[in-house]
Amino acid sequence: MFRLYRFEKSRYVFTALATVTVVCLAGIFFFLASVGLGAFRQISLREFLFGLVWNPTAYGSVSWGIGALLMGTVLVSVTALVVAVPIGLAVAIYLSELASPRAREFIKPAVEMISSIPSVVLGLLGLLFFAPLIARLFGLTNALNALTAALLVAIAALPTIASICDDALSSVPARYREASLALGASQWETIRKAVLPAAKSGLLAGILLGFARIIGETMIVLMVAGNSVAFPRSLLDPVRPLAANIAIEIKEVVIGSLHWQALFAIGLMLFMLTFILNLLADVLVRKKLKA
Repeated sequence: MFRLYRFEKSRYVFTALATVTVVCLAGIFFFLASVGLGAFRQISLREFLFGLVWNPTAYGSVSWGIGALLMGTVLVSVTALVVAVPIGLAVAIYLSELASPRAREFIKPAVEMISSIPSVVLGLLGLLFFAPLIARLFGLTNALNALTAALLVAIAALPTIASICDDALSSVPARYREASLALGASQWETIRKAVLPAAKSGLLAGILLGFARIIGETMIVLMVAGNSVAFPRSLLDPVRPLAANIAIEIKEVVIGSLHWQALFAIGLMLFMLTFILNLLADVLVRKKLKA
Protein backbone atom coordinates (compact mmCIF):
# COMPACT_ATOMS: atom_id res chain seq x y z
CA MET A 1 0.00 0.00 0.00
CA PHE A 2 2.81 2.40 0.90
CA ARG A 3 4.64 1.61 -2.33
CA LEU A 4 1.50 2.27 -4.36
CA TYR A 5 1.00 5.61 -2.59
CA ARG A 6 4.61 6.58 -3.21
CA PHE A 7 4.28 5.64 -6.88
CA GLU A 8 1.13 7.74 -7.27
CA LYS A 9 2.77 10.68 -5.54
CA SER A 10 5.84 10.45 -7.78
CA ARG A 11 3.62 10.30 -10.85
CA TYR A 12 1.91 13.54 -9.88
CA VAL A 13 5.28 15.22 -9.32
CA PHE A 14 6.63 14.20 -12.71
CA THR A 15 3.37 15.14 -14.40
CA ALA A 16 3.57 18.59 -12.81
CA LEU A 17 7.19 19.03 -13.93
CA ALA A 18 6.33 17.95 -17.47
CA THR A 19 3.41 20.39 -17.51
CA VAL A 20 5.64 23.25 -16.34
CA THR A 21 8.13 22.42 -19.10
CA VAL A 22 5.42 22.50 -21.77
CA VAL A 23 4.02 25.76 -20.40
CA CYS A 24 7.47 27.37 -20.41
CA LEU A 25 8.08 26.24 -23.98
CA ALA A 26 4.72 27.59 -25.09
CA GLY A 27 5.39 30.83 -23.23
CA ILE A 28 8.71 31.31 -25.02
CA PHE A 29 7.05 30.69 -28.38
CA PHE A 30 4.17 33.11 -27.78
CA PHE A 31 6.53 35.78 -26.44
CA LEU A 32 8.77 35.52 -29.53
CA ALA A 33 5.74 35.44 -31.82
CA SER A 34 3.99 38.39 -30.15
CA VAL A 35 7.05 40.60 -30.66
CA GLY A 36 8.60 39.14 -33.80
CA LEU A 37 5.47 38.94 -35.96
CA GLY A 38 4.90 42.64 -35.37
CA ALA A 39 7.87 43.35 -37.66
CA PHE A 40 5.91 42.12 -40.67
CA ARG A 41 3.45 44.97 -40.38
CA GLN A 42 6.18 47.17 -41.90
CA ILE A 43 8.55 44.63 -43.49
CA SER A 44 7.40 42.38 -46.31
CA LEU A 45 8.03 38.69 -45.72
CA ARG A 46 9.60 38.42 -49.17
CA GLU A 47 12.12 41.16 -48.45
CA PHE A 48 12.88 39.69 -45.04
CA LEU A 49 13.55 36.15 -46.28
CA PHE A 50 15.08 36.80 -49.69
CA GLY A 51 16.66 40.23 -49.42
CA LEU A 52 20.47 40.08 -49.43
CA VAL A 53 21.19 43.27 -47.51
CA TRP A 54 20.77 43.63 -43.76
CA ASN A 55 21.25 47.28 -42.82
CA PRO A 56 18.59 48.37 -40.32
CA THR A 57 20.50 51.48 -39.23
CA ALA A 58 21.12 53.10 -42.62
CA TYR A 59 19.89 56.67 -42.80
CA GLY A 60 17.06 57.05 -45.29
CA SER A 61 17.11 53.55 -46.86
CA VAL A 62 17.10 50.73 -44.34
CA SER A 63 17.27 47.12 -45.52
CA TRP A 64 15.84 44.12 -43.71
CA GLY A 65 16.95 41.19 -45.86
CA ILE A 66 18.42 38.24 -43.96
CA GLY A 67 19.57 36.39 -47.08
CA ALA A 68 23.27 36.93 -46.37
CA LEU A 69 22.83 36.04 -42.69
CA LEU A 70 20.86 32.94 -43.63
CA MET A 71 23.52 31.89 -46.12
CA GLY A 72 26.18 32.31 -43.44
CA THR A 73 24.13 30.11 -41.12
CA VAL A 74 23.76 27.46 -43.82
CA LEU A 75 27.48 27.48 -44.67
CA VAL A 76 28.56 27.07 -41.05
CA SER A 77 25.84 24.56 -40.12
CA VAL A 78 26.15 22.25 -43.13
CA THR A 79 29.95 22.24 -43.02
CA ALA A 80 29.93 21.54 -39.29
CA LEU A 81 27.48 18.68 -39.86
CA VAL A 82 29.64 17.23 -42.65
CA VAL A 83 32.61 17.24 -40.27
CA ALA A 84 30.83 16.09 -37.10
CA VAL A 85 28.64 13.27 -38.48
CA PRO A 86 31.38 10.95 -39.83
CA ILE A 87 33.54 11.45 -36.73
CA GLY A 88 30.63 11.06 -34.34
CA LEU A 89 29.35 7.97 -36.13
CA ALA A 90 32.83 6.44 -36.18
CA VAL A 91 33.21 7.06 -32.45
CA ALA A 92 29.77 5.54 -31.82
CA ILE A 93 30.58 2.43 -33.87
CA TYR A 94 33.86 1.98 -32.05
CA LEU A 95 32.30 2.37 -28.61
CA SER A 96 29.32 0.12 -29.35
CA GLU A 97 30.90 -2.62 -31.47
CA LEU A 98 34.68 -2.65 -31.13
CA ALA A 99 35.86 -1.17 -27.84
CA SER A 100 36.59 -3.30 -24.82
CA PRO A 101 34.50 -2.58 -21.70
CA ARG A 102 37.50 -0.87 -20.10
CA ALA A 103 38.16 1.33 -23.13
CA ARG A 104 34.46 2.21 -23.35
CA GLU A 105 34.37 3.25 -19.70
CA PHE A 106 37.20 5.69 -20.39
CA ILE A 107 36.42 6.98 -23.89
CA LYS A 108 32.66 7.59 -23.64
CA PRO A 109 32.87 9.89 -20.58
CA ALA A 110 35.80 11.68 -22.23
CA VAL A 111 33.76 12.33 -25.37
CA GLU A 112 30.73 13.47 -23.38
CA MET A 113 32.91 15.82 -21.33
CA ILE A 114 33.52 17.85 -24.49
CA SER A 115 29.96 19.12 -24.11
CA SER A 116 30.92 20.60 -20.73
CA ILE A 117 33.58 22.83 -22.30
CA PRO A 118 32.22 26.40 -22.35
CA SER A 119 31.61 27.78 -25.82
CA VAL A 120 33.81 30.76 -25.06
CA VAL A 121 36.74 28.41 -24.41
CA LEU A 122 36.22 26.77 -27.81
CA GLY A 123 36.05 30.27 -29.28
CA LEU A 124 39.39 31.13 -27.72
CA LEU A 125 40.81 27.89 -29.08
CA GLY A 126 39.64 28.97 -32.50
CA LEU A 127 41.20 32.41 -32.19
CA LEU A 128 44.54 31.15 -30.92
CA PHE A 129 44.96 27.89 -32.86
CA PHE A 130 42.46 27.14 -35.63
CA ALA A 131 42.34 30.60 -37.23
CA PRO A 132 46.16 30.97 -37.52
CA LEU A 133 46.42 27.39 -38.82
CA ILE A 134 43.76 27.91 -41.51
CA ALA A 135 45.31 31.26 -42.44
CA ARG A 136 48.64 29.54 -43.08
CA LEU A 137 47.05 26.65 -44.99
CA PHE A 138 45.07 28.88 -47.37
CA GLY A 139 47.37 31.90 -47.47
CA LEU A 140 44.88 34.22 -45.80
CA THR A 141 45.57 37.36 -43.83
CA ASN A 142 42.54 36.72 -41.64
CA ALA A 143 40.93 33.32 -41.06
CA LEU A 144 37.95 34.44 -39.01
CA ASN A 145 35.52 32.92 -41.47
CA ALA A 146 32.84 30.30 -42.02
CA LEU A 147 35.32 27.40 -42.17
CA THR A 148 36.92 28.20 -38.82
CA ALA A 149 33.51 28.61 -37.19
CA ALA A 150 32.26 25.34 -38.71
CA LEU A 151 35.20 23.34 -37.35
CA LEU A 152 34.70 24.69 -33.83
CA VAL A 153 30.93 24.19 -33.92
CA ALA A 154 31.50 20.62 -35.15
CA ILE A 155 33.58 19.96 -32.02
CA ALA A 156 30.76 21.35 -29.87
CA ALA A 157 28.17 19.10 -31.56
CA LEU A 158 30.33 15.97 -31.60
CA PRO A 159 29.32 14.69 -28.09
CA THR A 160 25.61 14.94 -28.92
CA ILE A 161 25.95 12.98 -32.15
CA ALA A 162 28.40 10.39 -30.80
CA SER A 163 26.49 9.72 -27.57
CA ILE A 164 23.02 9.36 -29.11
CA CYS A 165 24.32 7.25 -32.02
CA ASP A 166 26.14 5.02 -29.55
CA ASP A 167 22.91 4.53 -27.58
CA ALA A 168 21.07 3.70 -30.80
CA LEU A 169 23.65 1.11 -31.83
CA SER A 170 23.80 -0.41 -28.34
CA SER A 171 20.02 -0.86 -28.35
CA VAL A 172 20.14 -3.18 -31.38
CA PRO A 173 19.37 -6.70 -30.10
CA ALA A 174 22.34 -9.06 -29.88
CA ARG A 175 20.49 -11.64 -31.98
CA TYR A 176 20.98 -9.45 -35.05
CA ARG A 177 24.75 -9.67 -34.66
CA GLU A 178 24.67 -13.36 -33.79
CA ALA A 179 22.53 -14.23 -36.81
CA SER A 180 24.80 -12.28 -39.15
CA LEU A 181 27.97 -13.84 -37.78
CA ALA A 182 26.37 -17.29 -37.91
CA LEU A 183 25.76 -16.81 -41.64
CA GLY A 184 29.48 -16.23 -42.17
CA ALA A 185 29.59 -12.41 -42.27
CA SER A 186 32.66 -10.64 -40.95
CA GLN A 187 32.40 -8.21 -38.05
CA TRP A 188 32.51 -5.21 -40.38
CA GLU A 189 29.87 -6.72 -42.66
CA THR A 190 27.71 -7.35 -39.61
CA ILE A 191 28.07 -3.72 -38.53
CA ARG A 192 27.44 -2.36 -42.02
CA LYS A 193 24.60 -4.62 -43.16
CA ALA A 194 22.87 -5.61 -39.92
CA VAL A 195 23.55 -3.20 -37.06
CA LEU A 196 23.53 0.14 -38.89
CA PRO A 197 20.28 -0.50 -40.81
CA ALA A 198 18.57 -1.70 -37.62
CA ALA A 199 19.61 1.49 -35.80
CA LYS A 200 18.97 3.95 -38.63
CA SER A 201 16.08 5.75 -36.90
CA GLY A 202 18.14 6.35 -33.76
CA LEU A 203 21.18 7.39 -35.80
CA LEU A 204 19.12 9.92 -37.76
CA ALA A 205 17.67 11.24 -34.50
CA GLY A 206 21.20 11.78 -33.16
CA ILE A 207 22.19 13.62 -36.32
CA LEU A 208 19.10 15.85 -36.16
CA LEU A 209 19.76 16.72 -32.51
CA GLY A 210 23.37 17.49 -33.39
CA PHE A 211 22.15 19.72 -36.22
CA ALA A 212 19.86 21.57 -33.80
CA ARG A 213 22.85 22.06 -31.48
CA ILE A 214 24.87 23.43 -34.40
CA ILE A 215 22.22 25.90 -35.56
CA GLY A 216 21.69 27.27 -32.07
CA GLU A 217 25.38 27.87 -31.32
CA THR A 218 26.06 31.56 -30.69
CA MET A 219 29.27 32.30 -28.79
CA ILE A 220 31.61 30.34 -31.05
CA VAL A 221 30.35 31.93 -34.27
CA LEU A 222 30.29 35.31 -32.56
CA MET A 223 34.01 34.99 -31.83
CA VAL A 224 35.44 33.32 -34.94
CA ALA A 225 33.04 33.67 -37.88
CA GLY A 226 34.18 37.20 -38.82
CA ASN A 227 30.83 38.98 -38.31
CA SER A 228 30.46 40.28 -41.85
CA VAL A 229 26.94 40.95 -43.16
CA ALA A 230 28.13 40.73 -46.79
CA PHE A 231 26.87 37.77 -48.82
CA PRO A 232 29.47 34.98 -48.54
CA ARG A 233 30.83 33.40 -51.70
CA SER A 234 32.85 30.60 -50.11
CA LEU A 235 33.75 29.00 -46.79
CA LEU A 236 36.77 31.28 -46.55
CA ASP A 237 34.63 34.43 -46.39
CA PRO A 238 33.67 35.99 -43.05
CA VAL A 239 30.02 35.50 -42.16
CA ARG A 240 27.50 36.51 -39.53
CA PRO A 241 25.03 33.68 -38.78
CA LEU A 242 21.56 34.52 -37.53
CA ALA A 243 22.26 33.68 -33.88
CA ALA A 244 25.38 35.86 -33.85
CA ASN A 245 23.47 38.73 -35.43
CA ILE A 246 20.93 38.70 -32.60
CA ALA A 247 23.68 38.65 -29.96
CA ILE A 248 25.54 41.54 -31.59
CA GLU A 249 22.63 43.89 -32.21
CA ILE A 250 20.07 43.21 -29.47
CA LYS A 251 21.98 45.23 -26.88
CA GLU A 252 22.06 48.33 -29.09
CA VAL A 253 18.44 48.64 -30.26
CA VAL A 254 15.55 50.54 -28.76
CA ILE A 255 13.07 48.24 -27.04
CA GLY A 256 9.87 48.04 -29.05
CA SER A 257 11.39 49.51 -32.23
CA LEU A 258 11.11 47.89 -35.66
CA HIS A 259 14.74 46.77 -35.37
CA TRP A 260 13.91 45.12 -32.05
CA GLN A 261 10.94 43.33 -33.60
CA ALA A 262 13.02 42.16 -36.59
CA LEU A 263 15.60 40.59 -34.28
CA PHE A 264 12.81 38.79 -32.45
CA ALA A 265 11.52 37.58 -35.83
CA ILE A 266 14.96 36.05 -36.48
CA GLY A 267 14.84 34.48 -33.02
CA LEU A 268 11.39 33.04 -33.81
CA MET A 269 12.79 31.47 -36.99
CA LEU A 270 15.63 29.83 -35.08
CA PHE A 271 13.24 28.64 -32.36
CA MET A 272 10.88 27.06 -34.90
CA LEU A 273 13.73 25.41 -36.78
CA THR A 274 15.29 23.85 -33.68
CA PHE A 275 11.84 22.84 -32.39
CA ILE A 276 11.06 21.04 -35.66
CA LEU A 277 14.43 19.27 -35.64
CA ASN A 278 13.92 18.13 -32.05
CA LEU A 279 10.37 17.02 -32.82
CA LEU A 280 11.56 14.95 -35.78
CA ALA A 281 14.27 13.40 -33.63
CA ASP A 282 11.69 12.50 -30.97
CA VAL A 283 9.43 10.91 -33.60
CA LEU A 284 12.33 8.83 -34.91
CA VAL A 285 13.31 7.71 -31.41
CA ARG A 286 9.72 6.64 -30.71
CA LYS A 287 9.65 4.79 -33.99
CA LYS A 288 12.86 3.00 -33.01
CA LEU A 289 11.42 1.99 -29.63
CA LYS A 290 8.28 0.57 -31.24
CA ALA A 291 10.25 -1.40 -33.84
